[in-house]
Amino acid sequence: MGHGLVTEIAICIIAAWIVAVLSQVARQPLLLAYLVAGFAIGPHGCKFITNANDIATISEIGLNLLLFMIGLEIDLKKMLSAGKVITVTAAVQILGCVCFGWVVFDLIGPAQNRLEAVYLATAAAMSSTIIIVKILYDKRELETLAGRITLGVLVLQDIAVILFLAIQPNLKNPAISLLLLALGKVILLVAVAFVVSRFVLPPVFKLVARLPELVLVGALAWCFAMAGFAGWLGLSTAMGALIAGVMISTFPYTLDVVAKVTSLRDFFVTLFFVGLGMKIPVPTWGYGLWTFFFCVFLIGSRLAAVFSILYSQRQGYRVSLLPAINLCQMSELSLVLLALGNASGDVSENTVGIAAFSFAFLAVGSTYAMLQSDSLLRQAIPWFNKMDLHDLDQTTFIVASDKKHKRICLLGFSWTASSLVEEIQREQPALLAEMTVVDFNPLVHSRLKERGVRAIYGDITQRDVLLHAGLAEAEIVICSLPNTVLRGANNLKMLRQVRELNPAAHIIVHAELLSDIPALYKAGASYVSTPRLLEAADLLHAIDAAEKKLLAEKRAAQLDQLEARTEVIP
Repeated sequence: MGHGLVTEIAICIIAAWIVAVLSQVARQPLLLAYLVAGFAIGPHGCKFITNANDIATISEIGLNLLLFMIGLEIDLKKMLSAGKVITVTAAVQILGCVCFGWVVFDLIGPAQNRLEAVYLATAAAMSSTIIIVKILYDKRELETLAGRITLGVLVLQDIAVILFLAIQPNLKNPAISLLLLALGKVILLVAVAFVVSRFVLPPVFKLVARLPELVLVGALAWCFAMAGFAGWLGLSTAMGALIAGVMISTFPYTLDVVAKVTSLRDFFVTLFFVGLGMKIPVPTWGYGLWTFFFCVFLIGSRLAAVFSILYSQRQGYRVSLLPAINLCQMSELSLVLLALGNASGDVSENTVGIAAFSFAFLAVGSTYAMLQSDSLLRQAIPWFNKMDLHDLDQTTFIVASDKKHKRICLLGFSWTASSLVEEIQREQPALLAEMTVVDFNPLVHSRLKERGVRAIYGDITQRDVLLHAGLAEAEIVICSLPNTVLRGANNLKMLRQVRELNPAAHIIVHAELLSDIPALYKAGASYVSTPRLLEAADLLHAIDAAEKKLLAEKRAAQLDQLEARTEVIP
């Protein structure tokens, strides 16, 4: 059935909305709803749309916008702080999965020859940036160590795909010169983006800063200019958009751009997933069996490669397993890669169909797995122990001369805890020797060790970890994490467990909602910290300073205070 572009977009959006509403009622992931909607209205379903090329073009805009926004929120300093871990992990995962997959698919199938096995192995080695980033963003885990490692591996995977695509036309007669040419193009793209964002964009944005609409249009123009330049170089337009976002992430207009682009991005991203759903063929038993085989291989190889290399770098159970779970699906670029192989006669229609089914199945399965990753981690810990795989030993992070139990126990370590430790070091440094911190971030542990703070590696929701940390002997116990950060628990549950283990301690917990405070006191809290009240008081002082024309002095005092601070988490 033929339709105009506007009609086809309307059909896609209406179908996506209807299935999404049903999905919400059934408490299923939205990504699944969009894929199902695309299959239902596509050429393999009810045939409302038989030519998905127009929708594919529109959905590509959504992918570029999403990666542009991700780039805006990437902190390169934090990314580079785990640079060695990311580089080693990505290199082992990509090369290991490609080589192992090449052997498996060539010997067992479904590849019909060695060249097709190379395509399929490469496709299986890459993970979906758009799915992973969206879920991590929704879970507020992009800024965690596991999230940064996941995102870093994804970036290097995308570079690997781009390099593969550069040599793909000559795979039958590969040449080193093509690989070097592709690498040169990537370097040129980054260099041009850096020069323009460093010397051209700042004065331009400053000129139009008083007109927010022009700031938004300028940011979008920059995004698609870099995407177009990347496409002109023969690279991925999505990579150009990502680099565009990273290069202006430090501009003062970033938050305004993100807020205004979000709704636009969501519209196009919805079309992107609906368009992917249209590519899924009608299932058959043959497709089903090979899809199952492919998915088992991908999940098994990804878990083995990522977990083993992170664990060998002493990242502990959590930081080793969560990125492995996050990366257990197939990339959209893998479908592009196989489609190009099919067009050049290197990949069969059968293999493309199996990949499409696998992509859909893994997109759904990985969504559930990522949403339940903390639960999966807890279930996996006993198995790791049985295999004689030990979690990070807390003695690695303890000052050798200081093994006795401490008076103050800090449960979890995030921004508030980091500022508290800095405040203690400045005002009452002797207290640092009286503190124990319980957290599962290896990077935090190494920095605390430098300050002489005793750190215990572990999950603060686990009773055994708290006992091992000496919580039962502590005089003051503090949990500064909000409920949105605590996984599988909340401050009320934590409080009850801590009070059971230590009836005499002074326990200080965090509350986001004022309505939670009475219940926390009733459960035994000695004091409830309410940062929103402190922030409100600070804002009132800022308003008062503004009215008295003293805001510049207040800002200068704040900057002086920040300049003197060297926090564990900046």
